Amino acid sequence: MNLFRSLTNRFFALLWGGQTISRLGDSLFSITLAWWILEKTGSAAAMGKMLIFSTIPMLLFLLIGGVVTDRFKSLNVLLIADTVLAGIVLVITILAYTDLLQIWHIYVGKIIFGMVEAFFQPAYVAAVPEIVPKDQLPSANSLTNLSHRGAGIFGPAIGAAIVAFGGTSLAFGLNSLSFVVSALCIFSIIIGRKKYPQLVNASTISVEKKIDPITPPSKLKTVFYDLKEGYQAVISSAWLWITILIFGLINATSTPVSVSLPILTKVNLHGDVQTLGFFTTSSAIGFVVGSIVMGNFKRLRKRGLQAYLATCLFGVMITLFGLVTNIPILIAAAFFEGALMALFGLIWTNSLQELIPHHLLGRVASIDALGSFILLPIGYGISGWATDLIGAPLVFIIGGAATALLALLGLLHPAVRHLD
Repeated sequence: MNLFRSLTNRFFALLWGGQTISRLGDSLFSITLAWWILEKTGSAAAMGKMLIFSTIPMLLFLLIGGVVTDRFKSLNVLLIADTVLAGIVLVITILAYTDLLQIWHIYVGKIIFGMVEAFFQPAYVAAVPEIVPKDQLPSANSLTNLSHRGAGIFGPAIGAAIVAFGGTSLAFGLNSLSFVVSALCIFSIIIGRKKYPQLVNASTISVEKKIDPITPPSKLKTVFYDLKEGYQAVISSAWLWITILIFGLINATSTPVSVSLPILTKVNLHGDVQTLGFFTTSSAIGFVVGSIVMGNFKRLRKRGLQAYLATCLFGVMITLFGLVTNIPILIAAAFFEGALMALFGLIWTNSLQELIPHHLLGRVASIDALGSFILLPIGYGISGWATDLIGAPLVFIIGGAATALLALLGLLHPAVRHLD
């Protein structure tokens, strides 16, 4: 099966295995933390603040993270990131176990999480094409998405069971342990690449040969010059800068999924943490199905049309959460929301890795993340404030409609429609 062909690569199998375990831990942590905040504060604004505190540091450090990734080895950056995250979650675990955990502790932890994520994101995007050849990128990226979202199928239910059995601190502690496992896998890759250099493929060379508009950087160049090269690469590709611009807005308009869903579940749908788990699990299953389908393609065609139409339908699914109160229908909508998200994400990641020279990939990935997420703090804040003011259903309707319209707006440019 084409989906699993990248797992024949020993190094990617280690990377993917570690990330799968880590993402499962993240899933436990996220749903446990979301419900802990809801029980502690009863406010969507508090949920929005938590997301803001993690997003702003990420945005501030993203460009530096991209430069560090391109100047140093991406696997080393990943190893340091996982080690730091393991330590932070361990502190939160100890505070929860001793009943000393307060909301401000979570905010501080999220600030550090955001800083680390600014280095992790571009490093991971750059690490995958270093490990696997170009024809295995769709498989590798699909499996990466499976590890990100597939864990969400089991995570919410497992998280709820763990909290019921051992309390919040046990769920947090397992997440800390998952980061340790991921760090050990990355360390094994680093050692293995040194011990068996014949297993290191030349995929990075093939990526660089795709297009080479800018002279490769030397170690003597300044950080600002490195950033300038990254921006030049973005501006020279219309499909790239238009998508970053459009999704800077879309990621803000779709924030009700992150901020308002717990309130909608409890207040409007009269559900509990298990109901919230059904929604997140259904979305994760949809994401897995979408990833499996996309992972079987060696070559993605008509990328622009597929990606933007999928995003438009994604907005429609968000709108349904404000219009419908039937939980089974909303579970189905969450499934399609996840599948459509996977479709866009895989097309986008493959396009970056195939069309951007590898020596620029870390910086371009960081610029992409910065542009795409820069309005997230505003979106989180507005969604939390608006949910408390006008109710979650109307927030979902407005956010979903805006998301769909912005996707259609992006299709007006020929560079997006003709991206193949």
